[in-house]
This record gives sequence, C-alpha cells and structure tokens, in this order.
Amino acid sequence: MKKVAFFAFRGEQMCFMHVLLNAIDMHEKGMEVKIIMEGESVKLIRELESKGNKSYEKARELNLFDCICKACSAKMGVLAYNERTGIPINGELNGHPSMTKFIEEGYEIITL
Repeated sequence: MKKVAFFAFRGEQMCFMHVLLNAIDMHEKGMEVKIIMEGESVKLIRELESKGNKSYEKARELNLFDCICKACSAKMGVLAYNERTGIPINGELNGHPSMTKFIEEGYEIITL
C-alpha cells in the first residue's frame, strides 16, 4: 500500500485546501495518508474549525491528521488552542515533528 505524509508549512488557507483535498482523495483511493501541521499552517486549525470547513471536518473524521508541531504552535501563539483540538501535539525533534520517523515507516514525504 502506498503511504504518503503531507507536511503542511504554509499558512494560507487556499494552499492548505490542496493538502486536504489530495489527502482525502488518496485516502479514498486506498492509500495510507497522514497530515502533519508545521510552520505557519498550525494557525489554520482555529480558522478552519471556526468556519466549519467541510474538507477539514472530513479529514478529521477520516483520522488523517497525525500531529501538530509543538514549537510552531507556541511561536504562532496557538499552542493552547491546538492542544484542545484532540489532534496530537508533537515535538520530538527539538520541538518539531520528525520527518525521519515517517521515512523509516515507508512514507513518501510531500511538503506544501
């Protein structure tokens, strides 16, 4: 089975929508997909939840979110909010999620 890990870094909602759309599409076609929120993207969680974004809600229902970066959430001022979402907060690599873990597990890494 093909395995893909999306590391989202950009903080623009329009850009992140492509992560969501592709992750959902790949999942529905039988691929194993993970979304990792890094960089400025960590601030999008509150925005997407407050607007009731359907693609975000679907990705949550499908359990596609692997984690949110701890260091970036703290830097962007959204750590407390992100911790309340139930999406795991990860900081194993100096406060950030490690790509190495996903590569070792056979994931192809896509950054956006």
